[in-house]
Amino acid sequence: MQNRRSFLKAAVISASIAAMGGIASSAYAADTIKVGILHSLSGTMAISETALKETALMTIEEINAKGGVLGKKLEPVVVDPASDWPKFAEKARQLLSQDKVAVTFGCWTSVSRKSVLPVYKELNGLLFYPVQYEGEELEKNVFYTGAAPNQQAIPAVEYLMSKEGGSAKRFVLLGTDYVYPRTTNKILRAFLKSKGVAESDIMEEYTPFGHSDYQTIIAKIKKFAGEGKKTAVISTINGDSNVPFYKELGNAGLKAKDVPVVAFSVGEEELRGVDAKPLVGHLAAWNYFMSVKNPDNDKFIKMYRDWAKKAKLPKADTVVTNDPMEATYVGIHMWAQAVEKAKSTDTDKVIAAMGGQTFKAPSGFTLKMDETNHHLHKPVFIGEIKADGQFNVVWKTKGPIRAQPWSPYIPGNESKQKL
Repeated sequence: MQNRRSFLKAAVISASIAAMGGIASSAYAADTIKVGILHSLSGTMAISETALKETALMTIEEINAKGGVLGKKLEPVVVDPASDWPKFAEKARQLLSQDKVAVTFGCWTSVSRKSVLPVYKELNGLLFYPVQYEGEELEKNVFYTGAAPNQQAIPAVEYLMSKEGGSAKRFVLLGTDYVYPRTTNKILRAFLKSKGVAESDIMEEYTPFGHSDYQTIIAKIKKFAGEGKKTAVISTINGDSNVPFYKELGNAGLKAKDVPVVAFSVGEEELRGVDAKPLVGHLAAWNYFMSVKNPDNDKFIKMYRDWAKKAKLPKADTVVTNDPMEATYVGIHMWAQAVEKAKSTDTDKVIAAMGGQTFKAPSGFTLKMDETNHHLHKPVFIGEIKADGQFNVVWKTKGPIRAQPWSPYIPGNESKQKL
């Protein structure tokens, strides 16, 4: 009997300790705020997206070193959707339903963003999207920290048409075959027609993701450009296809002074993979370049270089910063500010607190989250490729430009300016 009583007492004590352990572990879990990072770390988009994962981890570490958010440390949850669009939706659901993240920073291509949207709407999650895109979208559950078309594509084409940009009269719209290039080119075609450019002076071509043979297309561009009018190429090629495209451009001897290419998805990170010397003078349009000189950018570059060494990244001594990395960095800081303002990670409360948030960005400008359209007010830079793979800024706006998610060049968009 005594043994039975002792056994029961021990069992009760054990159960109590286990319960306390459960409370302790759940209390420990409650001491962190989980943050999802949803970027392709393998497949065709890894060339671009891996650096965004690293930027997110670096920024989270920076915030944690200063005390975290609401007195809690941020805990990153990293997943790899592997450049597979349905897998983006699966991983998004995992982050929200199983990992219970408070926010997700992720996606690059518009097809990946479109894939996860229904999940964030259904589960009322929060996504920060850091890459330039085609617009024609405005979602309650998404904050867009990259450029809308009027903050990148339209100014770039206006520059090409200007005297200082070479007075282009014919245009090749060349992209990867998915929603971002096709919608952007639909907007650009309408814009060009509004400027008096004839249908016969616009050539449009698409290649699949991962495409690597650009000989035939570049031969067609050469022929199109040889018909007497100054020609420019507007490239919305995404991912690792940029490497063979630029290599073939160099092989074909298409120099920037003859047929300039302006790219919307090529930055410092993509140029690490190619010999930039034959590409000198070709252009890219972004809202940030690593070469911009100011103290905030110096600090940002140093922080990432130090991070690369500490994290033992491949070729850590040659790492670069770029526009979507800056947009990731700004987005995480703005979200943290909104959480502090809302005193909560609740999605609806954070959304309400995001409008009007400002942040002094590495671009040298103070960026603001618009009060009504979930997009940042951003400056626009056009840069020429230099032999070292960096960009020389040849044109920029005087200050940040308010985004137009609904392009005025698409009929019926006039009434769609806010949520």
